[in-house]
Amino acid sequence: MEEYLLEAKEELKRLEHIIYVSLKYTRTVDVIINALNRMVGTFDSIVEAFMKKAEIDGTIESMPRSPALKAKKLRELYPEDPILQKYLTFYDFLKKVLKHPYQKRQEYRRHVNLIADFENSTAEMNIDNLVNCEKFVHQFLKFSQERILGKKDDDDS
Repeated sequence: MEEYLLEAKEELKRLEHIIYVSLKYTRTVDVIINALNRMVGTFDSIVEAFMKKAEIDGTIESMPRSPALKAKKLRELYPEDPILQKYLTFYDFLKKVLKHPYQKRQEYRRHVNLIADFENSTAEMNIDNLVNCEKFVHQFLKFSQERILGKKDDDDS
């Protein structure tokens, strides 16, 4: 379990570098997509840690193979936890943004934008949104460490 949380923390460091360094100098939608993929990777590792804990605790008999099935199973394991459900909903949203067709706006400018077209709405991902999403992913990692390991991570805030 701890190795998956460590991998999530490393993925989060890569995400921070993309947002605060790469995106500063290369303002393209491709960098935004890379950041979204890093967020999804962080979520994948955290979900994997939850599933390992469930496997060790004997809550599940077999581990689903795909990350989507693991997230679905995790939802079923903790239906009474609204905080975890909120994070899993955000995880689904990120994956949905990456799958749907998108448009580019203001590339090479401060307000570079990825616009994902959904059936009844659109989602815009820009630098400010990415910073907020990154903070949300940080909160999920802290929440997960407390839930899985039963302790707080004090080495960085």
